[in-house]
Amino acid sequence: MALNPYTGLPAERFWRKVVTNVPPFAVNPHPKDTFVIAPTDKVATGGSCFAQRVAEAVRGAGFNYYLTEPPPPGMSPEEANARQFGTFSARYGNLYYTRQFVQLFDRAYGKFEPELKAWLRDDGRYVDPFRPTVEPAGFASEAEVIAARDAHLAEVRRLFETLDVFVLTLGLTEGWRWRADGAALPLAPGVAGGTFDPELYECVNAGAAEVLGDLNGFLDRLWSVNPKARVIFTVSPVPMIATYMDRHVMESNSYSKSVLRVAAGEVVGRGDPRAVYFPAYDIVTSNVNAGRYYNEDQRTINDAGVRHVMRLFLATFARDRVSPAPTHAPVDLAAEFEGNAGVICDEEEIERSVA
Repeated sequence: MALNPYTGLPAERFWRKVVTNVPPFAVNPHPKDTFVIAPTDKVATGGSCFAQRVAEAVRGAGFNYYLTEPPPPGMSPEEANARQFGTFSARYGNLYYTRQFVQLFDRAYGKFEPELKAWLRDDGRYVDPFRPTVEPAGFASEAEVIAARDAHLAEVRRLFETLDVFVLTLGLTEGWRWRADGAALPLAPGVAGGTFDPELYECVNAGAAEVLGDLNGFLDRLWSVNPKARVIFTVSPVPMIATYMDRHVMESNSYSKSVLRVAAGEVVGRGDPRAVYFPAYDIVTSNVNAGRYYNEDQRTINDAGVRHVMRLFLATFARDRVSPAPTHAPVDLAAEFEGNAGVICDEEEIERSVA
């Protein structure tokens, strides 16, 4: 038989060998050229609501989950969850749109001071427009919002300067921003505070070039204060809850996830060993699973999906702590419910606001 470029390639290059003839729950798209996370490494998380599932799994797997804004002593678990202490490594709330990562850094280091200071809610309380759901009771004044934000940003600086590994989950390309200075927001005004005025706010839908620019910009900023930091990029497999674009939400979701996946691949393609891509999105959304990793809403990820993702995560970044793949697909409905019950997703405020 004549030789061709595919002769002698490893099994992982052929769908039939590593997908067709493998049980779905054992499919293992193992990333290459990764690093090892030591037990002492401070592992931080940020991004969309799926990043919370990653954070829970990181803690459960025995990694050193890093918090610079832990709950105060004596605070109940219920209050801590409601006020997002421990939801992410700092209380920045959901970071959906990639420009938020860049601006979070710039705001923390005094390089960007948005004109927008606070949103007023219908109940007369104020919220921080850049993390509008972290204080359910709100603030009594704009001054209180600013003071709390300043304290928070100090902890963000500490996080960026002292973390060892940052697991960054990309969620959406659609976002809202303040027209005057481009300040990126996690939610549209009027959803969890503020009032929508199209003269002041605009919806944006980033393309691959913009997202790639944001990711490269964030890496350059992070490495300027923490040259040894390592970053693991993932893409959330959780579909968007609503689109502002004039088209079906499924079409918008496909566009959004495709752009994020392309940008993540491009940014790690720059060849810096400190940045890698982890295929959580690829595992959960693959057609080989026939939707098994989604709950009945066809949106949230069940516990079996998270377990599959974390088995591969351990096999990739902590090989000394890896568990063997199961011989049958595990199902634990109670665990699936509990796993999703505590996840705080700012996006869900959109549905509540129009109910």
